[in-house]
Amino acid sequence: MRKSMTEEERKLWYTFLHNLPVRFVRQKVLGPYIADFYCGSASLVIELDGSQHFDDEQQQYDARRTAFFEERGVHVVRYTNREINEQFDSVKADILLKIGLL
Repeated sequence: MRKSMTEEERKLWYTFLHNLPVRFVRQKVLGPYIADFYCGSASLVIELDGSQHFDDEQQQYDARRTAFFEERGVHVVRYTNREINEQFDSVKADILLKIGLL
């Protein structure tokens, strides 16, 4: 578990997620994994992927995590740091759609 958030996690959390009418939590332990952001009422995990997520080993690990969550009925959405920085309005709209607020 990380104590400090990345710049992109801070942006998503402080300018969007923590103000929503549904509750999100940060760094939620789900089985052997830790989700970046979790919304229980929507059964949704949001993962933010930095550059380290693009190598083969990390992609295999991420696929195992996603399978674990989805086998338990939790949908996983991933956004790259680039999407957070360059397409933030689109990311916010996608999240609102996924949680049923749009």
